[in-house]
Amino acid sequence: MAKKKRSFEPQSISEVLGELINQKNIKGGITKVRVEQAWETTMGTSVAQYTQEVSFRGTTLFVNLTSAPLREELSYGKDKILRHLNETLGAEIISKLVLR
Repeated sequence: MAKKKRSFEPQSISEVLGELINQKNIKGGITKVRVEQAWETTMGTSVAQYTQEVSFRGTTLFVNLTSAPLREELSYGKDKILRHLNETLGAEIISKLVLR
């Protein structure tokens, strides 16, 4: 059986990294990390110190808070928080916010 000789086209590093990141299993993980970082960036350190866990599944962001009064206060502004988070991410990635 004859081996085929591989021919490689030169690509820039940005093209190679773009192809690598756009693979489904890697893209999901990167999106998850970006969403978690966007929570801290958008909400600031005062809210982040009361945040126990941030997880992103599908299009829903789950946030566990250690302060019940803060959870109640943030629940009134869920739409505004979603809008700011999606602006920070640069796309409509999050469609629902669940505060626990």
